[in-house]
Amino acid sequence: MRARKGVRAGQYAALLAYLAFLAFPFLWLLSTAFKPPRELASLHPTWIPKDPTLANFRQAFDEQPLLRSAVNSLLIALAAALIAVCLATPMAYVLARHRTRLARAASAWVVVSQAFPFVLLIIPLFLLLRALRLVDSPAGLVMVYVVWALPFALWLLTGYVRAVPAELEEAAAVDGAGRLRILVSVTAPLLAPGIAATALFAFVTAWNEFFFALVLLKSPGKQTLPVVLTHFIGAEGVADLGPLAAASVLATLPSLAFFALVQRWIAGGLLAGAVRG
Repeated sequence: MRARKGVRAGQYAALLAYLAFLAFPFLWLLSTAFKPPRELASLHPTWIPKDPTLANFRQAFDEQPLLRSAVNSLLIALAAALIAVCLATPMAYVLARHRTRLARAASAWVVVSQAFPFVLLIIPLFLLLRALRLVDSPAGLVMVYVVWALPFALWLLTGYVRAVPAELEEAAAVDGAGRLRILVSVTAPLLAPGIAATALFAFVTAWNEFFFALVLLKSPGKQTLPVVLTHFIGAEGVADLGPLAAASVLATLPSLAFFALVQRWIAGGLLAGAVRG
């Protein structure tokens, strides 16, 4: 009994240490956002600001168009998540229910495509979008984010579809329902946790992405929030630390809010996709 309690205490200690490790960057960022310039320049930094101030937040909004860039990021991320889910759901259904050689090859390609680095893709993507006249267009960036999110979305939803009993679909087919009706009325409602997890993955990926947005969007009024955050760093690499920290806190809050609201669905979707995939 004592040994079991000791093991459990060790597990809780390891869990708390891991949570502290994950929370440290955000807590330090939050502390920095409220520190005045004198404390930021101190050689002896403190966890809690001695003289907290909101001046960094006011300066961040005065120097950069944070609200406009946040709206750009929100619209692009929502569009990418919605399109990725709408495309991945029927595609995952086909891969899960029709286990042919072509389906297995497609599944293998989905996994392999995740290993491609951003730098390898940016040149062909840029040339393609230029031919379509979608460079410096939010629609072009949405297309890129959808393509980038689809492999993981397919892998996740394919495993989740396989967890749905095929007998339910067979019963609906006996009653005269077609494939599309079965997918919409029978399978899709059971995929709700997986669809939610997929949508959140696509949203957070698009919200935080920087490289493609930097290359493809040039007009200041169309830039996303991660790109605008780099404007707080001067030409010589010197950052305006207080306003940068304040703006970064504001940029982090939407992702944290989404995860806090649907964390159970995320965990359920990921576990089902991983175990049954």
